[in-house]
Amino acid sequence: MAGKNTVNAVWDIVEPYVKALNLQLWDVRFVKEGANWYLRIFIDSENGITIEDCEAVSRAVDEPLDIADPIDKSYCLEVCSPGIERELTRPEHFEQFIGADVMVKMIRPIEGVGKEFKGVLASADKQSCTVTTDSGDVTFNKKDSVWVKLDDFNM
Repeated sequence: MAGKNTVNAVWDIVEPYVKALNLQLWDVRFVKEGANWYLRIFIDSENGITIEDCEAVSRAVDEPLDIADPIDKSYCLEVCSPGIERELTRPEHFEQFIGADVMVKMIRPIEGVGKEFKGVLASADKQSCTVTTDSGDVTFNKKDSVWVKLDDFNM
C-alpha cells in the first residue's frame, strides 16, 4: 500500500486514539527521505502541543498500527505538532483559516505576483483558493502550489 491509500488507512486507524486524548489529528504523511520511510502524524490542540502529547499519541497508536499493518515496508513513526507556520493541506484547514495571513509558494510563478507571495486567505474550495495581496486578489489552483502555510509572524 502506498500514497493516498496509506495515508487514508492510517488516518482511519489513528484518529479515534488522537480524539480519545482530546487532541485533533491535523495531518498524516507517509514520505520517503533518502533510503528511509517516515510516517508522520501531526496533532494539534487549542492549547498547543507538548512533547508529552506527542509521546502519548505515539504510545497509543503504535500497537493498533502494528496490528492493522497498513504499511508493507519498514518506517519510522514520528508524532509532532504542525508548527506555528502550519501547512494547510485539507479542505477543513482552509475553511478554518479564512481571513488568516498566509504564505504561498507556487510550482511556477504567477504573472505579476511571482512564485512566492503573502496575503490574507480570502476563500477556498476543493480545487482553488484566493489570497488577497497588496496587489489585489490572486486565485490559484491548489495543485499548482508547493504549499500554503499560515504566516504567524503577521498575526
